[in-house]
Amino acid sequence: MTDSEELAGRFEEHRGRLKAVAYRMLGSLAEAEDAVQEAWLKLSRTDADDIRNLDGWLTTVTGRVCLDLLRSRGARREEPIDDTFVPDPVLRPLSYIDPADEVLHADAVGLALLVVLENLEPAERLAFVLHDMFAVPFDDIAPIVERSPAATRQLASRARRRVRGATPAAEPDLGRQKEVLDAFLAASRGGDFEALLALLHPDVVLRADSGALVRGAAVSKAVRGAKAVAERALMFARFAHSAELALVNGSVGVVNAPGGRVQSVMGVTIADGRITGMYILADPERLEHLEAPGLAG
Repeated sequence: MTDSEELAGRFEEHRGRLKAVAYRMLGSLAEAEDAVQEAWLKLSRTDADDIRNLDGWLTTVTGRVCLDLLRSRGARREEPIDDTFVPDPVLRPLSYIDPADEVLHADAVGLALLVVLENLEPAERLAFVLHDMFAVPFDDIAPIVERSPAATRQLASRARRRVRGATPAAEPDLGRQKEVLDAFLAASRGGDFEALLALLHPDVVLRADSGALVRGAAVSKAVRGAKAVAERALMFARFAHSAELALVNGSVGVVNAPGGRVQSVMGVTIADGRITGMYILADPERLEHLEAPGLAG
């Protein structure tokens, strides 16, 4: 085995964790892959013998690449992110439950949290993700954001307060999540408005992200309140007949994939047996590149 092959093998051992870091930082699967690839390119141009802690080095490099991407994205964006944006979801079959390596999977972070992270400043997001989610010391994060360790700690603390204040409570039990969504799909298919109302929290919020090109009834939209959300569910009830349950970012969600082609993905937050948040991605351009391993077609 050549030195380059050995280095590539060592890098592959860290790829899953690096992708999880990048996905939490960027909320985009394609950009996360690009960030990890950039980390590999930087490693391949570096004398690895001088790296004492490869995992820490790669995590730091990936974080720096992601920070640059976030800052570039912010500079290009003419308007702040709106309340219809839904990050890229990660899909798994409902049978996919592997506690032994779940920490490495990008789907361990829910869509609701990713939405909150999108509203943090880039340096805040990096400090929070690296420290609170991956236990990277502030001394190692500080050079990336060009702050002192104390100032970096404040960045993470500020981000933590915003996350706690904006992230909804969620039912952790997959079985109870499945019960609620089974009932929701049954009510949608049957056109049962009252049953839908009973399954929705009075202050439920629905985000539907259809991208920039979709118009008409399916246009991107934010809908608030049980009555309005139930009415919208009935408006699109025909899609419920081809919907199936799947793991969406580690929680039970709904995928509409007739013929194996994903047309929409819905993640939800559930608390006390009722749906409090719905996050629907129906952007054809982004869904075209979405991986749906093991889902029935």
